[in-house]
Amino acid sequence: MKTITQRELAARSKAVLDDVEAGEIYHITRNGTEIAEVRPLSDRRRFVPAEELQRRWRDAPAFDPAALRTEAGDFFRDDDVVEDDNPWERG
Repeated sequence: MKTITQRELAARSKAVLDDVEAGEIYHITRNGTEIAEVRPLSDRRRFVPAEELQRRWRDAPAFDPAALRTEAGDFFRDDDVVEDDNPWERG
């Protein structure tokens, strides 16, 4: 988190908003008192290059659906189970 004055925000608004878009949070002060917070929107989608998605997919931990089902079965009680088709077991 960064703190800047109202005057700095006015003078550097493009740079500040570029930082906010990249995830930075700013507190804005007027006469030494914090009056506002500028932060990225939490639900805003951002562009992620295909190479980054491929890297994340490649580096993701292995996923074993059977092990997940077993772990979930150990965690939940019998009365928590909803009888339904298991999409992971469909062939």
